[in-house]
This record gives sequence, structure tokens and C-alpha cells, in this order.
Amino acid sequence: MKITVIGGAGVRTPLLMSALARRQTQLDLTEVTLVDVDEAKLAVMGPLCRHAASRAGATFDLSWTSDGREALPGSSAVITTVRVGGEGARVLDERIALDRGVLGQETTGPGGFAMSLRTIPAVSSYAELMRRLCPDAWLLNFTNPAGLVAQAVSTGYPELKVVGICDTPTGMHRRVAAAFHRPPSQVPIRFFGLNHLSWMPQALVDGENVVPRIIGDASLARGLPELSLFDQDLLRIVGMLPNEYLYFYYYREQAVDHIRAAGETRGEQIRRLSGDLMGDLHEIDPAAHPERAWQRYHAYLNNRHGTYMAAETASAGMHGQEEQKPEERGEEGEGYAGVALDILASSQGEPREIVANVPNRGAVPGMRDDDVVEVVCRSDGTGLHPIPMDSVPEDALLLMQQVKQYERLTVEALRSRSRERAVEALMNHPLVGSYSLSRSLVDAYLTAHRPYVGEWAA
Repeated sequence: MKITVIGGAGVRTPLLMSALARRQTQLDLTEVTLVDVDEAKLAVMGPLCRHAASRAGATFDLSWTSDGREALPGSSAVITTVRVGGEGARVLDERIALDRGVLGQETTGPGGFAMSLRTIPAVSSYAELMRRLCPDAWLLNFTNPAGLVAQAVSTGYPELKVVGICDTPTGMHRRVAAAFHRPPSQVPIRFFGLNHLSWMPQALVDGENVVPRIIGDASLARGLPELSLFDQDLLRIVGMLPNEYLYFYYYREQAVDHIRAAGETRGEQIRRLSGDLMGDLHEIDPAAHPERAWQRYHAYLNNRHGTYMAAETASAGMHGQEEQKPEERGEEGEGYAGVALDILASSQGEPREIVANVPNRGAVPGMRDDDVVEVVCRSDGTGLHPIPMDSVPEDALLLMQQVKQYERLTVEALRSRSRERAVEALMNHPLVGSYSLSRSLVDAYLTAHRPYVGEWAA
């Protein structure tokens, strides 16, 4: 098997290399190619990735290039993890929203909208290349907003095997199982929603749905980091375990206040941390001093992970400051990579159930068949098959439908390059919901990102 990583100079790619090395026999992996248009960054991250793979015992060939046309032929899977405009564009996305009193967060609301304007065309361009050069390959999208990108690409390229990847549901599943001292494989779950807007209504331990017990037991709920964000009374109202990103919907004014009070957005924080990392790596030179570069990278990861969701929730961060080396995380800590590699492994081996972002095909009642939803799928040699939900609560469905309408309109706005359709899209987002505010946001984003999105019609 050959895997191509688009956006291969990203700071998370060394973690992917460690995961690939652990799974290489299972996947019959022989070749990995990193693709990135930033040649200077690729020249630093490529050697670091090679060292990460070597440390983990990799035997596959690793190469890198700035030309996707060179890399894609022969690929069985293509992982897309691009960030058009870099961290600077993310900072603009978040600050433009905050300046107007609206949530500034990378994937949710206006920030996710702005990011999609830049990333959907980029991922779609690689999908077009895949259609010509490796039409049977999986397109495993890590690029945020993952569900919206998957919606656009699966609609535009229905002949490709497109799936949006997020590790948040898998992480919740793992922690729920651990709370009852079971491996995830012994705790079947049901999970539904959209990417970063989803719920777990069921987790079975010895045939009992333990979700009501978790909701009713404050000590159990506090043991799950994502649930510590939510009041116990709210959990009882919802009646399901919420994805951590629902914090931005259930506590939207608090989230805005917290980010403003922090004095630094997450984008600004990541720009600072990643900028320091890249500066140090350039000075260290991973090709000449790989282990020293690896230790600097390890320190960066712990700092980044330890501050996750801290500013937005006015907390110490959801994942603490645990000092754990990337190569010691194991399959249970593979994150995005683990979900993607589970899909690839099950496609050529033992079927399994995986939460993924795929076209609905009747799985969630009340959603269209071509709506990309986040749901438990049976993954096997014939693909990903969404497992139908018998029913979903009306309030959750209404929120899903509203956000999905925003997503559909965003895809249409990009297709037609229509400013008017873009305004309509944000008007439909529950975190915006105002014509004047939507118009102001769209005008600001199209101006700020003109180098990446070009000129749009009125």
C-alpha cells in the first residue's frame, strides 16, 4: 500500500509517521509520500518525519515533494491535511468574528466558514487530480472544517471514496469505556450528528446503556474531560453525552467572553507556539541533528495539547500537561491518524465499527441522503456503511438541520462565487443568525482573504 499525505509539512505529520510505523504490517504499507507547497517547511519537516518513522521501526519508503501530480499515482489512500494561508489566516478568521461579538473559533461558526472558503477549493483540486491519477484511492480528509469539506468534496466528486475524519467521537468512546474498565471494543456505542456538533445517546456495558448513569453521577461525568465543560443540569436536559464542541452552542456568550478575556485567541497561541517550533527546527536542522529536533518537537506537542480548549472555557485545558512521548502513545492515542488507519485496516481485514463523516444514506432520520453526517459506520472491504439510528431527539435534529443548511449554502456560495449566497449561509448559522452581521462578516473575510479566494460577485 502507498499513502500520500497532502499538507505533509504540517506540524502533526510526525505523529502520523509514528502511527503508520505501528500499523505498517497490518496495512502492508510500503511507501509514504509527503506533499506540500511550502518547500522550505517541507525541507525541515521531511527529515523530522523520517526520524519519527525510524524511531518507531518503520520499514516503508518515505519521500517528499511539492508536486501532487508526482505523488498521487499508485496511491491507495490520500490524507488531506492542508491549511491554506497558514496560522496567520486562522488568526484573521477568529479576530474578525470576535471584533463583531461572535465566536471566533477555527471550525465552528464564522471561523469555520472563513476557513472553508480557503480550504474547500484546495482539497477539491486534489480530488480532481485523484479522479485522474488514483481514482480508486480513499480520500481521508483531516482538513478543517472536516465535515463541511467532506460535504463539498463528496458532492462534487461522488465517484471518489471520501470520508471526513475527526478523533473527538473516538476519544469520547475510549474514555467512556475506560470509566467502566473495558476496552472500547466491548462497549458498543451509537453516535450521531455533524462534525463538531454530535452526541452519544448510547454506550452499552454488559447490555446496559450507561449514558443515563453517567449523566446522573457527577463523579463519573467529572472523570470525562469533555463532560467537565457542561453543567450537570444541562446534561440532564440534553439526555445524551455531547461532543465537546457543543460548548460553543450551549455556552456561546461565555465562550466569547472567555476568549476575549484570555487576551490571545487559540489561533494566536498556535501561531506563536508553531512559529517558535519552526524557528528552532530551522536552527537545529533535523537532517543533521534528528534526535535533538525530535525532543524539541516533543516539548511543543505537550505544550500545545496541554492548552487545548483552555482559553475558550477559562479552564486549565482539557488534556492537562501529561508528559508522554509520541511514540509511546500507542494505538489508543493515535487520534485522527488512528481513525483513518482503522478504516484502511478494516477495508482489507476484519470489519469494525468506526465513527466517521460520510453521506447519510438514511442513517439519521430527517436528514437528506447526501448530507454528510457524523455517525457510527460499519467499515469493511466494501466501504463505510452508516448504521441507521432508530430515532433522534427533535431538538438535536433541528440544530443539525439548521447547521446543515448553512453548510449546503456555503458549498453553493463557493461553487457560484456569490457574495449573496455566502451572506445567506451565515444568516442560517445559529451562532450568527443576522443579515447585517452576516454581510459584515462576509465582506471582511472576502477582503482579508482575497489573495486566496479571489474576487466574488455581488
